[in-house]
Amino acid sequence: MKFKVVLEPQPEGGYVAYVPALPGCFSQGETKEEALKNIKEAIELYLEVLEEKELGKTMKKFIRSEKSHIVEVSL
Repeated sequence: MKFKVVLEPQPEGGYVAYVPALPGCFSQGETKEEALKNIKEAIELYLEVLEEKELGKTMKKFIRSEKSHIVEVSL
């Protein structure tokens, strides 16, 4: 999967990096390389959270009423 990343040099030094396709996904670094390394990590975490939220929505569809019981089981 590929994402376009915008790198913006900062007046005080360093770079800010963000992903226009992923609102709120941004990072920074002292060098371009560091900013790119950090934004890659931010993208991974962003997608992980997105996946968890989607799983949560899917699971809520299976719990149909307030009378449902939720239990934990070990495998």
